[in-house]
Amino acid sequence: MAVRIIIVRHVPQEKANDLRPLLLQMRSLANAQPGYISGETLVNYDDTTEYLVISTWKTLDDWNKWLNDPQRRALQSKVDEITGSETLYSVYYNG
Repeated sequence: MAVRIIIVRHVPQEKANDLRPLLLQMRSLANAQPGYISGETLVNYDDTTEYLVISTWKTLDDWNKWLNDPQRRALQSKVDEITGSETLYSVYYNG
């Protein structure tokens, strides 16, 4: 069963340019992962410091493998360091 991952990050405006290359690198690596279907990044119109990523994976197991991938974890650590806050993840499926 396909799952959608909702990822929320709060990015201070002065840090957005520092964050962009890391997010692009993470998306590029995700594209090569088994089970990755798609992803998009949205910025909240009313609060441009809030970034929302919607990522679709074939199975929850595929997502969990990517979530625990050492390369992803290293990049995520840098992202959280830049943003100064923890990235939030939620998993959804068609009910």
